[in-house]
Amino acid sequence: GLTQDVQVLPVDYEIEYICRGNRVIVGPKVRKCLPNGTWTDLSQRSRCCEFNHSKKKLYIGALFPMSGGWPGGQACLPAAQMALKLVNKRTDILPDYELELIHYDSMCDPGEATKLLYDLLYTEPIKIVLMPGCSSVSTLVAEAARMWNLIVLSYGSSSPALSNRQRFPTFFRTHPSATLHNPTRVQLFQKWKWTKIATIQQTTEVFTSTLDDLEERVKEAGIEISVRQSFLTDPAVAVKNLKRQDARIIVGLFYETEARKVFCEVYKEKLYGKKYVWFLIGWYADNWFKIKDPSINCTVEQMTEAVEGHVTTEIVMLNPETVRGASNLTSQEFLAQLMSKLGGKNPEETGGFQEAPLAYDAVWALALALNKTVGPLKAKGHRLEDFNYNNRDITAEIYRAMNTSSFEGVSGHVVFDAQGSRMAWTLIEQLQGGSYKKIGYYDSTKGNLSWYGNDKWIGSGPPADQTVVIEEFRYLSQKLFVSVSVFAGLGILLGIICLTFNIYNSNVRYIQNSQPYLNNMTAVGCMMALAAVFPLGIDGLHVHRRQFPVVCQFRLWLLGLGFSLAYGSMFTKIWWVHTVFTKKDEKKDKRKHLEPWKLYATVGVLLGIDILSLMIWQIVDPLHITVEKFTREAPKGDLDVLIQPLLEHCSSEKMNTWLGVVYGYKGLLLLLGIFLAYETKSISTEKINDHRAVGMAIYNVAVLCMITAPVTMILSSQQDASFAFASLAIVFSVYITLVVLFVPKMRRLITRGEWQSDAQETMKTGSSTNNNDEEKSRQLERENKELQKIIQEKEERVSELRNQLSERQALRSRRRASTVTSQNHSPPPLPDSKISRNNCHTSRLQLLYK
Repeated sequence: GLTQDVQVLPVDYEIEYICRGNRVIVGPKVRKCLPNGTWTDLSQRSRCCEFNHSKKKLYIGALFPMSGGWPGGQACLPAAQMALKLVNKRTDILPDYELELIHYDSMCDPGEATKLLYDLLYTEPIKIVLMPGCSSVSTLVAEAARMWNLIVLSYGSSSPALSNRQRFPTFFRTHPSATLHNPTRVQLFQKWKWTKIATIQQTTEVFTSTLDDLEERVKEAGIEISVRQSFLTDPAVAVKNLKRQDARIIVGLFYETEARKVFCEVYKEKLYGKKYVWFLIGWYADNWFKIKDPSINCTVEQMTEAVEGHVTTEIVMLNPETVRGASNLTSQEFLAQLMSKLGGKNPEETGGFQEAPLAYDAVWALALALNKTVGPLKAKGHRLEDFNYNNRDITAEIYRAMNTSSFEGVSGHVVFDAQGSRMAWTLIEQLQGGSYKKIGYYDSTKGNLSWYGNDKWIGSGPPADQTVVIEEFRYLSQKLFVSVSVFAGLGILLGIICLTFNIYNSNVRYIQNSQPYLNNMTAVGCMMALAAVFPLGIDGLHVHRRQFPVVCQFRLWLLGLGFSLAYGSMFTKIWWVHTVFTKKDEKKDKRKHLEPWKLYATVGVLLGIDILSLMIWQIVDPLHITVEKFTREAPKGDLDVLIQPLLEHCSSEKMNTWLGVVYGYKGLLLLLGIFLAYETKSISTEKINDHRAVGMAIYNVAVLCMITAPVTMILSSQQDASFAFASLAIVFSVYITLVVLFVPKMRRLITRGEWQSDAQETMKTGSSTNNNDEEKSRQLERENKELQKIIQEKEERVSELRNQLSERQALRSRRRASTVTSQNHSPPPLPDSKISRNNCHTSRLQLLYK
């Protein structure tokens, strides 16, 4: 035995046990002297036992894809054989058993795997465990294994669908699920502030289920998958769709051979560079894009250019720490032995080189689990060598042992979750200058991102997830606004002058005969209409968005009430003239003394209708601000920015309905005003001595309004044109109205001197004079019409007499012709002393006409 207290031996002194003959050591083979004076592993005994040459064999059926979409068997098979050799040498693990691997090449093809699985199951010897690789093959094997009570342990399957315990009740894998990439991807999207991504996938179950999981995760994170493309064998159309739909951040899920096809199309479509980022699976060979592939027509240089800068997420498959695990090897020692096993082959050209530690640990996980079942099975009277495809008890013990596995392997800590999937860290790499660089790790169990900060981008930083759209409001040209405002201001000044003139000279007889109060209303209405020009030109450049609805109200009320006052007062004048002078005589007499208050009441009715309609509009459907979006524009210079032009409008939910009602009502008034002005153009009256000027103003307002209303609706999207057309129409119509109505009055009073000094005389005599003049005028009109009737009757009588005379003369001439022959020799008749009735002299006819 060893002494407990050693003082003469140096530290790190080793003792190795050697057994004579065919005996072997059971327990530690080597013990070291520790600094505290004790030996290592004192709790375990070392003894020599007889070596049993008759170990019972346990067979493992394995499928290693040596070719196909993922030729992972090229490195995973040597790794599994290395592990198997070490396990079989260990006397503390399955000392009475020897594991033997029976393997075939599945080519990562489910069809080929079906045939090979049949051979494994129906060909002796019985296999205790199945070890497939490649997700599509593992899906097939794991789903069928339950029928044969077989445990399935995969070393290279990442399909999320395999985590379904109801569908695959006996499945385990040392390769983590592909969904383990998705939390890392989402973390990176959030780190780089991307909210819009695109995806392209190969149509296989592993990638479809992975993408479904990604879609759920990004949705929870508030990230949108804007484009989702898939392909079976040819990715050309899918890549073109990505380009057409402006995909920028693209997640690619496909096998290595398809990856070369995809990036050949990416190069052709120029879907790479500073504006794009590709996320790929990290388990491709390091030089996968440099491998010559007859299925693509791109050079190595083109492929290298297309893949530069892409990011990969890869499950940590090699323990980064120098720790000796169950196999007594560190990860670096394992790699050295694997390289020796591969015979110097380039790891970058060896499929499955990155997954080789997983295959190595899969064999150790299986060996440790089987070793753990020996005792419980022995207690139940079973042995591992008694396993057959109908023995559920042995399968259940192996399942329990696998489910509780926990050990340090060359790939890291090996432990399985409730779905049989491996838990692991994720490595984040980026292709920089043609080689992969580690830029971080992510622990999804703790949500911890370890970032190195050495990520490099082709541009100045991470690209935008979409074309940057800059919203830019279109505002009214300030030069135009100022120019029109000056004209409007001058028009208001002119209106004030006209109103002052009219009020000051309201007692002058000539001004009184033009209904000055109605003219005052016209001037006020014109000034209100001109005042509406200012809010028409105010937009988001001048006021805050919250205050814009108030501006909309000012536009509507000023323009509406201004129109009602200005046009309503003119319409009332022309309507009164038409009513009095175009009706029958008895109605004229009744209305010839129309009181002024009736005129004012008519204007009040028109104004009241407008106020009522505007109030109903604003209560039921108030005006608010709406934003019109136009076609995006690309500015010069930066190709990754688009300008989104926006224009603010005053609108309501049923704007067209309200405008239709208002325009219809106003349009009828305008048409009626034109008709009345035309009907009264030849009438002359002293009661309203400016009705012809009013008619001219009505023509002007009607024409401008009927043209402006539809044109401004058509040009509503062009703020400058719409404002110019509407405001200038208001300005011109107001100027013409004021000039036509008031300038002639000013000129008459200036030239004739009829000023305020004549006010008292006008007040005394003006009313009676007006009444007498009007009465005489009507009397003369009646006499003129009576004389016209008499003349018409006389003319009709003269016409009738002339017709009779011509008939008689024709009859007389015929009679003379018939008697001329018989009377040739008869004496001529004596002239009659009396003039016959038929021989009327023309002078008498003229006298009769007179």
